[in-house]
Amino acid sequence: MKGFVVYNLWLKIQDNLDSQWAMYSQIKGEMIDFFNKFYDFQPKQKFLSFDFTQHPKFADNINQFSFDFIQIFYHIKQSHPSNDIFTKKLYSRIISSAHLLEDFLDFHGAKNNKNWFYFRELTATVRHLGLAGYSQKHIANRIQFYLLENTDQFVKDCDLTHYFFTNTFRKVGEAICEESNRLNLMSPGKIEFELFPRMSTGDFLDYDMDEDYELSEEEYKQQKKNYVKLSSEFLKLARTFDKYTFNKVYSFSQLKELVPETINEVEIRKTRMVVHNLQSYFDSYVILGHNKEQDNQLKQLRGHVSVILHLLQIMGRLLHFYERHIHDIGSRETYKKVREQLKSLVDPKELLDRAINFGLYYVCFFLTSGKSVAQDILNQNIERSSITVPVPKENGFHLRPSLLVAKIVEYYAGKVELCVANKRFDACSVLELQWAGGLLRQENIPEVSFEGDARALDSIQALANINYAEDVMGQGIALPKELKEIIF
Repeated sequence: MKGFVVYNLWLKIQDNLDSQWAMYSQIKGEMIDFFNKFYDFQPKQKFLSFDFTQHPKFADNINQFSFDFIQIFYHIKQSHPSNDIFTKKLYSRIISSAHLLEDFLDFHGAKNNKNWFYFRELTATVRHLGLAGYSQKHIANRIQFYLLENTDQFVKDCDLTHYFFTNTFRKVGEAICEESNRLNLMSPGKIEFELFPRMSTGDFLDYDMDEDYELSEEEYKQQKKNYVKLSSEFLKLARTFDKYTFNKVYSFSQLKELVPETINEVEIRKTRMVVHNLQSYFDSYVILGHNKEQDNQLKQLRGHVSVILHLLQIMGRLLHFYERHIHDIGSRETYKKVREQLKSLVDPKELLDRAINFGLYYVCFFLTSGKSVAQDILNQNIERSSITVPVPKENGFHLRPSLLVAKIVEYYAGKVELCVANKRFDACSVLELQWAGGLLRQENIPEVSFEGDARALDSIQALANINYAEDVMGQGIALPKELKEIIF
């Protein structure tokens, strides 16, 4: 009897387990079917086909491409404005999801559809501001490692720029949530804050890389050439930006005159590529570890290059957004309407202020402050030489030959001096060269010596060989190609 009861109990337990397993299998199947609506987990055999009738429709796929994007802005919307949740990881998610969604919308013609155009423009807004915000956050995280001087005000202005981005993202995020509801896109739940931790922590990995070694003589010579090239290119870049240097904050009316007529995305993109190449050259060819004093100077110069690059990235994205999405160039009524909607979310005055009064100002600031570092590195590593050349015939060192010599020295940026009767004159200064010319004429000295950067001296020698580009009547003559490229 007892055995029969135990047997019946065992049968009931088995039936209960079977039913539980069946329920589990059903729930599992339903969950897989639910997620497969948004994510294609199941591997399928697909064949290349040009029959678009076999492809999913726009309405079938839009939620797959917009879900992650919209979810981020629900997360931002649900966070309190006093909480700074805008970390590099959050920016990274914003950028990647916006880029993917923008591509999807553009592929299906959203730029030419009244119903979807505004949502498409919001997506583009988020992508460009996200890229700019990411660069700003990178500067804020790394500024203490750049070895830059006099950065207190810069740090404060960085915080103001960060506030502009975060405040704008909250306004744009509200519009994205409203527009996604109007378009009946799936509204996601809340994302936990822990998904977007900050980049910086309280500790660092041990610095145990062995960099203290001796270079061979050949390696040492090559490194000096690399340092000369790096510092020369930085100084050339600084000269090209001298025309943009300013000390007073531009008003909004002045900013609108500057952008895009004088300062625009195209010009900034060209400069950014030059700076990016400079940074890449440093990372590829500069070896640290064999000269501690010069290491610090090189790291400081690298810091200047880095902060300038990231500021140009910020400028480029803000100017692109202004020129493409805000600047009124006349267009269809739908475009004008959306442009006005975007202006209500992204204040054009603040946008240009951050691009120029913050971005351009500090690009010029760090180019200027980096000059002395680059000049020191250059003068420590240039190959020095001296030449003796004839004084310009008939008229001596008057304005024209003095200007040509000064331009050659300025181009190479290394120190060069004109030496006369135990006196030295800066060959980069037209005024000092003319003073030397007066002394030469007074003493009736037919020849003069130049000492300094061997590269500049080679070009000065070539210039002296053609009487400093003057004929016997003091009229200008054509320069050879190699000199024309340097001087002009």
